[in-house]
Amino acid sequence: MNPKPTDTLLPIVMLAAPAALLSTSCSTTGPQPKPNILLIVADDLGLGDLSCYGSQHISTPHIDSLADGGLRFQNCYATSATSTPSRFALFTGMYPWRNPDAKILAGDAPLLIDPSLPTLPKMMQEMGYATAAIGKWHLGMGYGKLDWNKPIVPSGNTVGFDYTNLIPATVDRVPTVYVENGMVLGLDESDPIYVDYEKNFEGEPSALTNPELMTMSWLHGHQGTIVDGVPRIGYMKGGHSARWDDRTMADYFLSKVTSFIESHKDEPFFLYYGLHEPHVPRVPATRFVGSSGLGCRGDAVVEADWCVGQVIAKLRQEGLLENTIVIITSDNGAVLQDGYDDGALEIATAMGHDPDNGLRGGKYSLYDAGTHIPFIVYWKGNITPAVSGAYYCQMDLYATFATMLGAELPEGLDSESYPDVLLGRQLEGGRPTQIMEAQGRLAYREGNYVLIPAYNGSNFNSTGNELGNNPYDTLWDLSSDPAQTEPIDAPELKASMKAEFLRLTAGLYSAEIAVDPLE
Repeated sequence: MNPKPTDTLLPIVMLAAPAALLSTSCSTTGPQPKPNILLIVADDLGLGDLSCYGSQHISTPHIDSLADGGLRFQNCYATSATSTPSRFALFTGMYPWRNPDAKILAGDAPLLIDPSLPTLPKMMQEMGYATAAIGKWHLGMGYGKLDWNKPIVPSGNTVGFDYTNLIPATVDRVPTVYVENGMVLGLDESDPIYVDYEKNFEGEPSALTNPELMTMSWLHGHQGTIVDGVPRIGYMKGGHSARWDDRTMADYFLSKVTSFIESHKDEPFFLYYGLHEPHVPRVPATRFVGSSGLGCRGDAVVEADWCVGQVIAKLRQEGLLENTIVIITSDNGAVLQDGYDDGALEIATAMGHDPDNGLRGGKYSLYDAGTHIPFIVYWKGNITPAVSGAYYCQMDLYATFATMLGAELPEGLDSESYPDVLLGRQLEGGRPTQIMEAQGRLAYREGNYVLIPAYNGSNFNSTGNELGNNPYDTLWDLSSDPAQTEPIDAPELKASMKAEFLRLTAGLYSAEIAVDPLE
């Protein structure tokens, strides 16, 4: 087995950056300012959820305007079909399967990224950037049994962010609190908070004991503590003054994002904005309820689009739009029914809405829709509007930005540098291969061919999404069959790809891998 990336520090190498990579179209003399970077990562947003990718049922005009004025990728991927692993790869530039702990985390899990590791935000700090992480996190906090009533060490700040304001995990997990720079906000010391993922606290209501307190019903996995009428995963006691209101979460994080932009408008910044939409539970602000005609999930997508529009308006107001690279993407593929009886699946089926855009699988899946995600890059006046067919992986942002900025980059990363792809100067080509991951299971892509090795177990989970578990190896040609309707019969190619897959994964593959619990 490969060693975990936390076992040793990676040596540093210098990447030379051609000056033209950061030159602007409107100025031809003098040094160019470092561009701000705004990385917006939605949660469980599929290609088919955005009208710029062809959705006929959800209107996303703010994201569409960035796609129309920038670069819309048709062939971009996350490393993983669930959020913790894909975010680990995004910040570390390492495949998540190299770290056996990089899997869906509980809400009280320790920090997944070793503070000694180099990261994308640390690199930005070294290049003179102010850095912030605001919104969805799900990469763990602290060490051991966490005391949420004290400063959390290490926190998200430890991995390279000057400022953090985060939810610890997912919206459907306890603790349902905001953590700013390692401190739970709004906590009353006379009502301390306690969290447990094994058993409930004596006398505390839950979805099993007090269903009358629920305003949203659970279908699987969400039978724990009820907060805001919504049953969650895990158990929580106390901390009532610190608990969030689901309906104001979008506005809350938006205010933190715009405040950070305003206070750092005179220096370069790297801002990670983790949208919580459209992950379950889907509880958008009251003014968005009914806005999509697709129930609460569609309304959550509309809310997320509005948030993007507000951030772009703030950049424009502060005169920063021409010097800010804006990236909009998702952590993994879509899922409709993910543990709550919220009608998302039934309404989408009735309306003909397909969040996977005709692709097979979705969140949790090794099929294409598990990791094939929307990816839009906008840089006013610096990117020629286009649709890109180049293959790109979110994990490549680390190495790509290092090249663009002339930064030091650790050796041995899985992140690869493609600045011409990211800036739209190369609309084909890009990454030649990638290892896909879904709850510990691995697949291999080479060009347009995808090998999904044999796996035991059910081919569907309780969400109804198809996982890609088959009792034999399957080979797919995405150029002729993007929906993966029929595997191809090419024994020699399959054998060569299987051999390369086993070499790259260094013996980690096993057909017996068990699928983790749902996110």
